[in-house]
Amino acid sequence: MEYPIRINKYLRDKGLASRREADRLVESGLVFVNGKRVDNGIKVNEKDSVIVRQPKGLAKKEYQYLAYYKPRDLPTQDLPGKISVITEWKKRGLYPIGRLDKSSEGLLLLTNDGRFAREVLSNSVKYDKEYLVAVKEPLRPGIVKIIQSGMETQALGKLLPAKARIINNSKIQIILNEGKHHQIRVMMDEFGFTINSLKRIRIGDIKVEGLKPGETRPIHVKL
Repeated sequence: MEYPIRINKYLRDKGLASRREADRLVESGLVFVNGKRVDNGIKVNEKDSVIVRQPKGLAKKEYQYLAYYKPRDLPTQDLPGKISVITEWKKRGLYPIGRLDKSSEGLLLLTNDGRFAREVLSNSVKYDKEYLVAVKEPLRPGIVKIIQSGMETQALGKLLPAKARIINNSKIQIILNEGKHHQIRVMMDEFGFTINSLKRIRIGDIKVEGLKPGETRPIHVKL
């Protein structure tokens, strides 16, 4: 998520509501930023505190949590005239937590619980993200130390230290505690590698194992 961001897009990307629903929540005076009721159009910064109050008279919301295997070539976010993860699931009131770019595949979490979404999107070790990356060129052993020390990149600046392990000549395992935009692709590009495939296989203790592309399964969440 890139900041500052409009409040309706922020609520959508956090899995709290669709953009139209977010607009209605704001218009109803149910959205507060840093303790103040806000109007539509306001932009939110990363460190702002955003609270959405439950409309009076509504039944308690039933929260849902799914592990989903996003297929390759399916975008996560809405694109005009295109099918995406959001268009597939928003009719059920579920939204992806974060995103995987169109060319990547693997584990996405779907929910209608903004509390859970915020926790997963934090840099908490509890929800670290594990990836398997296959590249065209032979991997160099020295890149592991650079990744583990927190590498400098032109596009994203200084990155947090991450875990890395070379599996074979063309495949590397990377575990991140942060999720900057296209982070792994930026890292590999800085090293001069061409990515053939990028798959997220785990978020915290939730694994994609056992799912085929397009499949889901319920997950149990403790908050």
